[in-house]
Amino acid sequence: MDIRSDLKQGRPLLFDGAMGTYFAALPGRAEERCERACLDHPEEVRAIHRAYLEAGCRAVKTNTFSVSADLAQGDEPLAKDIISAACRLAREEATVFEAYVFADLGPAPEDSTLSPADNYCRQADWFLDCGVRHFLVETLPSDDGIPELARHLKARCPEAYLIVSFAVAPGGVTRYGISGDELYHRTAALPEVDAVGFNCVSGPHHLLEYIQTLSPLEKPLSVMPNAGYPTVLGRRTVYHGAPEYFGQKLAQIVQTGASIVGGCCGTTPAHIAQAAKALENPASQAVPSVSVKTEEHRPPSVNTLAEKLNSGKRVIAVELDPPVDDNITPFLEGVRVLRDAGADAITIADCPIGRPRADSSLLACKLRRELGVEPLPHMTCRDRNLNATKALLLGLSMEGVHNVLLVTGDPIPTEDRDEVKSVFNFNSRKLARYVSSLNEQLTTPFQIFGALNVNAKNFDMQLKMALEKEENGVAGFLTQPVLSQEALDNLKRARETLNGKILGGIFPIVSYRNACFLNNEIAGMRVCDEIIQLYKDKEREEAEALAAAISARVAREIAPYTDGLYIMTPFRRVALVSRIIQKIQ
Repeated sequence: MDIRSDLKQGRPLLFDGAMGTYFAALPGRAEERCERACLDHPEEVRAIHRAYLEAGCRAVKTNTFSVSADLAQGDEPLAKDIISAACRLAREEATVFEAYVFADLGPAPEDSTLSPADNYCRQADWFLDCGVRHFLVETLPSDDGIPELARHLKARCPEAYLIVSFAVAPGGVTRYGISGDELYHRTAALPEVDAVGFNCVSGPHHLLEYIQTLSPLEKPLSVMPNAGYPTVLGRRTVYHGAPEYFGQKLAQIVQTGASIVGGCCGTTPAHIAQAAKALENPASQAVPSVSVKTEEHRPPSVNTLAEKLNSGKRVIAVELDPPVDDNITPFLEGVRVLRDAGADAITIADCPIGRPRADSSLLACKLRRELGVEPLPHMTCRDRNLNATKALLLGLSMEGVHNVLLVTGDPIPTEDRDEVKSVFNFNSRKLARYVSSLNEQLTTPFQIFGALNVNAKNFDMQLKMALEKEENGVAGFLTQPVLSQEALDNLKRARETLNGKILGGIFPIVSYRNACFLNNEIAGMRVCDEIIQLYKDKEREEAEALAAAISARVAREIAPYTDGLYIMTPFRRVALVSRIIQKIQ
C-alpha cells in the first residue's frame, strides 16, 4: 500500500528503534562505527533489522545516520558504498515483512566546504538510485538545507515521502538554540515536506509534554523519543528506560496527535515490541494533561540603555576589565568614577583572551544591584554549554540585567589546552538566535549586542556575519577601535549596510610600546603608523594627553556614522577615560 494511503487509515506507522546504540551493545562492537558495519559486518546489521521487524515495526531506517559526516569530510566513495550496502540490507529484510524502508540522513555538518543542502541532495540521489523512495532526515538542530533538499527530492521523484525530524531538549530548543515550535511550523509550511516531528535528546515523557504545547497541523506529526536518559557505566552509555513504560508513553503520544512514531537512542526491539502491543489500542492509555500555572503578572523592568538608544540619544559605554582576584574594591571605585563622569553603561569582558577573571555576569548583577549602573556583560560561546547559558541568562534577567554582548570568544591559550577545554556549542550568531528565542518567555527581553571588527582584512565577511546576527536578533554592535583610515571607511560601510545601532570603538593608546603591542599581538586591532609615531619618546603625562586628544578627535570623526561610543579602558586608567568623556560631551 502507498504510505500516504496507509497513514489515512488511522493506524499509526511504527518505526524501528536505535540501530546505533543497539549495535554498540553487541559483544566487541562498542568501539566500532555502526554505519561501517554495513560493509564489515553485514549479517549483524541484517539481524538487527530483522529483530525490530519481528518486534512489530512497519518501517525501518537504513543504517546510514552518519554518512553526512563522511561527505562533509570529502570521503564520497565510502559514503556511497555505505548507502548502497545499507539500502540492500534493509530492503532485503523489510521485503519479508512488507515493511517500508526509509533512507536515514543525519544532520550535515555546517563547518564544511559542502553546504548542508548539497550534502543532503547528493545523498538523496544515491538513495533514489538504490530504489529507496522514503526519506527521514533526523536529529536536526536547524532546518539549514531542508528546503533545498525537499525541492530537489520531489523534482527527481514526485512520489517520494519526506519526514523531517528535529532534536529538541525538554525545554523545547535545539542545540543551536532554535525553538522547536519555530522549526516545526516553518518546515511544515514547505509543500514538498510530507511530515514533521521530533526525535532524540528527550525521553518519551518530555516529548509528550512538548507536543501537547504545539498547535495541530494538517501534516502528519512524527515523534521518536529516546528510551529515557542515559547514564555512563565505565566507558559505556546505558539507557535504563523500561520497554513497557516506553510503549505506554508512545501510545499516549499517538493519542495526542502523532501518526508516525518510533524509537531513538536506547530503544531496543523489546521497546518496539511493547510499543506495538500498546498501539493495538492506544485509546486505552490515559494521556496526562499539561498543567498551566497561573503566575502573578510582573511588569517589565526599565532598560535605560535600550530606551536611550531607541529614542535616538547618543550613549557612552565604557569597558572595564574584571578583577583577576577577589579584591573588588578598585573595580567598584572605577565604576563609580566612570558613572559620575557620564558613562551610560559599563561593559565587562568575559575572561578576555581566554584567561580566567571574575565572572562578568556576576559582576554585572552586583553593579546593577549596588550601584544602580546599567551593565553590559559580555557572554562568550567558549565556556558554557546550552544549559549553563540558559541558566545564566535567567539569572541575569532576575537581577534586572537586560543587555548582553554576545561574542564567540577568544580561544584558550595553547599552553592551557591540555587542562582547560573550550565548549563552543555554538557561535555568536547561533547564540543570538537562542537568546532571541528565550526572549519570548521573559517579562523583559534582552537587548542583544554583537561585536563588529572594523579592522578585519576581509570586511565583506564581517558585514555578512553582522547581517546574519541581525537576522538572529542582534539589535546593536560594538566595534573594534577606529584608529586608521581603513577602519573609518569600514565603519561608514557598516552604517550604510546595517540596521542596528552602532557604538564606535575608542581605545586610548597610552604609549609607543602599547601601540606596537596592540598592532602585533592583539587580534582585531589596527593602529595606523601616523598615530604610532606620535607616541615616540613621550612620557606618561604627555602620552595620556595625546591619548585624550586623539580619542576626542576620533569621537568627532565617527559621530555621523554611530549612535554612541564604546570606550575601552587601558590598564584600568579610569581617570584617563573620565577625562576623555568630559572632552567629548
